[in-house]
Amino acid sequence: MQELIDKIRQIVQVNDDEINLISNSFEVHNYAARAYIHQAGRICKKVHFIQKGLVRVFHLRDEEEVTSYLACDDGFVSSYSSFINQTSAFESIQCLEPTITLAITFQKMQELYRNVPCWEKVGRILAEQNFLCVSDRLLKLQTVPAKEKYLNFLQTAPPKIVQRTPSIHVASFLGIKPESLSRIRKEIIS
Repeated sequence: MQELIDKIRQIVQVNDDEINLISNSFEVHNYAARAYIHQAGRICKKVHFIQKGLVRVFHLRDEEEVTSYLACDDGFVSSYSSFINQTSAFESIQCLEPTITLAITFQKMQELYRNVPCWEKVGRILAEQNFLCVSDRLLKLQTVPAKEKYLNFLQTAPPKIVQRTPSIHVASFLGIKPESLSRIRKEIIS
């Protein structure tokens, strides 16, 4: 729980009573490798803070899995559109390794918005970060050559994601074919 509290304190100043309300709104979840945190077609009812682990967000396109997001320790993950609108999700969230999360439900999130004034700033900052991540990703997918995408991934992604995400998911995340990623890796090493 301390990692989550530290993350929140990076965003806003909170007193002990507010921290207690926030802490009591989250519950611990343990997932095995390959377990689903959330499955497409269902309403996403939780936002997860990853205490330890590695997850991917993906959807199906022509029966092929397309990875749209990767997250690890100290990151937040959800099917945000589904969570915010309380509608069926387009995407699934799957653990790539054993994962421990702290999760807050939609209902508890709304209660914190009502009862902890600074929580609205936390929600806004997280929403802004999510928007910037999606916007940046979309721009790079459409305009950046494959090798440059991979080099940028190596420089900007957390080391755990770079080192432990299977290459098939990295390729999908970068919008390139696995054989292209393999070729790019060989070019970089040479």
